[in-house]
Amino acid sequence: MRKKTRYVLATLTMFLMATVLTACSSLTSPYNPHKKLGPQINYTITGIDAGAGIMASTQNALKEYPLAQNKWQLQTSSTAAMTSTLAKAIKYKQPIVVTGWQPHWMFKKFPLKFLKDPKNVYGSSEQIHTIARKGLAKDNPGAYKILKQFHWTPSQMSDVMLQTNAGVDPKVAADNFIKKNPKLYQEWTKGAAKGNGKAVKLTYVAWDSEIASTNVMAEVLNKMGYKTTIQALEMQPMWASIATNAADASLSAWLPNTAGLYLKQYKDKIDDVGPNLNGAKVGLAVPKYMKNINSIEDLINK
Repeated sequence: MRKKTRYVLATLTMFLMATVLTACSSLTSPYNPHKKLGPQINYTITGIDAGAGIMASTQNALKEYPLAQNKWQLQTSSTAAMTSTLAKAIKYKQPIVVTGWQPHWMFKKFPLKFLKDPKNVYGSSEQIHTIARKGLAKDNPGAYKILKQFHWTPSQMSDVMLQTNAGVDPKVAADNFIKKNPKLYQEWTKGAAKGNGKAVKLTYVAWDSEIASTNVMAEVLNKMGYKTTIQALEMQPMWASIATNAADASLSAWLPNTAGLYLKQYKDKIDDVGPNLNGAKVGLAVPKYMKNINSIEDLINK
């Protein structure tokens, strides 16, 4: 009886080990360019939070290409979850398709490429705009002038994002950037009145890019004598906070595509101060080792 029990236990153990090893093997299987991509990733595009503009654009892409008719789906998660999944996939050279945008530290840290978008679902290059509440230019001209003069490059923004991704507090990363770029600070603050403790509230969408820009602006304003507070919101409430005068400004308006619906909704209730960054881009991205996947159309065809 004992021998039979031992035999059963041994057989069960071997079965469980084989199952685990098979699972691990499948989890770490690298991308195979000779097999259809869809089955390798369960026809799944890894996305971020549901309220993000890029998620709405990707839902349109599912219809336009048409991916949805060919089993493809968009997985909602968060920016942190998406980049964590991306990092693991790249570690093992696994296939993955993600919702991507630039500037973002992942394009500096990982070997990524945007997929071509022949149907222009995601639109051309975007700008990130600063928007302000109506009346800010009149009752707080110094802060408004700084907001209007604030402009930087995707590479500069990515430098701040890389610091925060490495674990540096966003406020500290912003202060480090300002100290290393005194000429930029002078350009942004040129001719602006000191704050003398005047309050400024900034709202933002909690994406890595906007965490960077908002913290840098907050530090610039604080160094100029303003008392700045920042608050993270989802995209729609962020726009509403400016339109209802609940906040003074935001540096998070991706236009004309990502936040185009909100600009249309609130354009008469906000002040479009102007772009703070040119050359922004959104779309679907894959690792560069997926050499034969270069267009959204390839998701179905290859």
